[in-house]
Amino acid sequence: MRPRDPRRWRRRRRRALVELHESESSRDPDGGFSSWQVAELSVRRKEIEPLWGPEHLERLARTYWVYLNRTSLGLLRVVYGPGTRKIVVLDPRIVLLAFRAPEYELAPTRGTVTWQIDRGLLVAAPGRRRGFLRLTVERPDGVAAAVTGDGTELVRVQVTSEVRSFFPLLAGWGRFTRLGAAVYRATQLRVHELITTGFLRSLARLELAPSAVGALEAPRLSPPVPR
Repeated sequence: MRPRDPRRWRRRRRRALVELHESESSRDPDGGFSSWQVAELSVRRKEIEPLWGPEHLERLARTYWVYLNRTSLGLLRVVYGPGTRKIVVLDPRIVLLAFRAPEYELAPTRGTVTWQIDRGLLVAAPGRRRGFLRLTVERPDGVAAAVTGDGTELVRVQVTSEVRSFFPLLAGWGRFTRLGAAVYRATQLRVHELITTGFLRSLARLELAPSAVGALEAPRLSPPVPR
């Protein structure tokens, strides 16, 4: 019998408890739509410490795009370009959503990554270069969620995904706005909520995809040059 790789066993063991707290959406006064999903992870302190840093915030963002690609069976993918991120369908020329390059905000107990919405086939004309998609990770400093029977301390980490001021083309305009808004909520918004909820649940594995850009990676020291 082939011996098991102990590293695979450790990866299976390294899990967080995920509890979904909130999933809501609303129509903004200016006609845009906003939605957000909130999950709380209970993670062993010894496992969250190595993941708490700028590089892993960037990897969390990358994990979101990788999850989108997998759940769409490869139909949707993210194309990286200078100052832009594009969600395309099969062909890079079919751009559903285009974002500006991500903006990162870092603090000792909080990190955010924000993609400003630029354009795309799913975006109505009034929504171009308006609104954003944002991931936020918060960790109450020094607060333990619980202590297990073996004395392991669990730390609470809250992950929020939100979309603000998104103007969907499906919502239509004029006298068709009310009907269009209902169609958007039943289709595109529903799909977005399902994907985001699945992504938040997938964080229980604590497996973050490698960054495609490495903008926040710590500089690596060059090996000494032999004399």
